[in-house]
Amino acid sequence: MPELFTFFGLATHDKTFIYITHMLLSAGIALLLVKVAMSNLKVVPTGTQNLMEAYLNGVLEMGTDVMGRAHAKKYVALVATIGLFVGIANLIGVIPGFEAPTAFLEMPLTLAITVFVYYNYVGIKTHGLIKYFKHFLGPVWWLYWLMFPIEIVSHFSRLVSLSFRLFGNVKGDDMFLAVILMLAPWLLPMIPFALLTFMAFLQAFIFMMLTFVYLGGAVAVEEH
Repeated sequence: MPELFTFFGLATHDKTFIYITHMLLSAGIALLLVKVAMSNLKVVPTGTQNLMEAYLNGVLEMGTDVMGRAHAKKYVALVATIGLFVGIANLIGVIPGFEAPTAFLEMPLTLAITVFVYYNYVGIKTHGLIKYFKHFLGPVWWLYWLMFPIEIVSHFSRLVSLSFRLFGNVKGDDMFLAVILMLAPWLLPMIPFALLTFMAFLQAFIFMMLTFVYLGGAVAVEEH
């Protein structure tokens, strides 16, 4: 199957260039949305401000369901930023002539490593190094030797879960869209476009939810 056509690809077919330009485009759109939303703040929000406030409230409620409102407020900025960035990056791939930067493993893996390092840092900062890693041993002392390596592998597997789930789904969506555009370039793609738009939002939602889950597990060690 031929490579996806992209406007940035007219300059060069170098994959690194295409990835970086689309990633910067996604970041630029996210920053522009935030700037527009904050440019004229009102007590009764309208337009972009209303949209962004609704989004932030939704992310906060998501976090509240996972880890309680007090903890969710601490991390809502991080999770909302990741969700906005990932959502826009996914949506770009639905537009003909552009390719989702999340369809390159580098971006999902970088985000996954960021989340992995941060939630472990939060856990250690909240409970201390010894107490945090002690919960990896499990509740039964004579199974410590077994539970500790299992927990370590389980935590590192989250890197794979976060990165490859996002990468695989978005890459598969791009390939699906390319096939549809080759077979029926005019009328038929309307339905796939709607489906892929929904999937773009869904993958961003899943990434945010998992981030909240991992952060919630890190700050609630004593309940494990």
